[in-house]
Amino acid sequence: MTMPTYLDYNATAPLKPAVVEAMSAALAETGNASSVHRFGRLARRAIETARGQVAALVGASQHQVVFTAGGTEANNLALAQHRSMRVLASAIEHESVLGAAGDAVVIPVDRDGRVDLNALERLLGREGGPALVAVMLANNETGVIQPVADVARIAHGHGAFVHCDAVQAAGKIAIDFAALGVDTLALSAHKLGGPQGVGALVVADRVELQPMLRGGGQERGRRAGTENTAGIIGFGIAAELAARDIETISRLAGLRDEMEARLRRAAPESIVFGAAAPRLPNTSCIAMPGVAAETQVMALDLAGIAVSAGSACSSGKVKPSHVLAAMGAGDLAGNAIRVSGGWRSAPEDFDRLVEGWTTLWARLGANRAGSAAPAA
Repeated sequence: MTMPTYLDYNATAPLKPAVVEAMSAALAETGNASSVHRFGRLARRAIETARGQVAALVGASQHQVVFTAGGTEANNLALAQHRSMRVLASAIEHESVLGAAGDAVVIPVDRDGRVDLNALERLLGREGGPALVAVMLANNETGVIQPVADVARIAHGHGAFVHCDAVQAAGKIAIDFAALGVDTLALSAHKLGGPQGVGALVVADRVELQPMLRGGGQERGRRAGTENTAGIIGFGIAAELAARDIETISRLAGLRDEMEARLRRAAPESIVFGAAAPRLPNTSCIAMPGVAAETQVMALDLAGIAVSAGSACSSGKVKPSHVLAAMGAGDLAGNAIRVSGGWRSAPEDFDRLVEGWTTLWARLGANRAGSAAPAA
């Protein structure tokens, strides 16, 4: 029996064996990290070790890491600091940022999916007063990497704060928190082989973080609630492994590029979004003209291949991508799927995707795409 092929790492990565082992051991122990007896002290020591491991992944200091229940909470915690400020958010931000930002001023992106720095400069200069700029490090749908250090330079020149959602980028490209120059940065464990339900907000020393959850002194008073000790331990191990294996992940770019070339040869009408921009090495967003993304996802699933259409955070629904719409994709936004590999991906996984995709194209797409414009 052929094993299913998993190419949806941007939704969630499989747990790494060392993470499972560490979490299993932690779950067998007893102790609340806020307790002063031996059991509590051991739990606290394990959490602080994990805090150091997560900090090291992004070049931050241990005391700058605040553990949360995931990337969504980390994004919400960051934006909650600036409720009274004008918020500017890129058009391609994750829903957890856009939803928390309220009526944010939208920073446009170009056709390659990169934030328009000139537009950012104009928007910041249009009105006075304090502001928050939210720009992600790498897009979850296209993999396009954003010029965050330039964003921070421009924003700080106008006295604005900067939040960066680095959930998709962590473990796939090197991150230096200080070099980025942002005020806060969000992370999530399950995107890099750790458990779901654990994340972190990295906070610059110049930011006085106010808690969104109150009622306890955990996380140095910055996030109340008993810590998820086993999950945090798993996050720490996953972060340490991700930092060690980042060169291995970078080699996925070759497999990704070869896959895209093969798909383009089979279907010249197909379009790879963001291909002209710097991208995460594991991510491809490709449109099959004439065939709905939902149809592609279901057909590939029946063939034993797991991919997605857009973000995986929409309660299982496939809906038009606001990211691709912002890039000017038009109707093709409804024809795009995301292929994303990871630490367990092998060349044969991409071979199988090419086989399944080209078979579907021959059956459904080739006769429907006559009016589709070829990719540039």
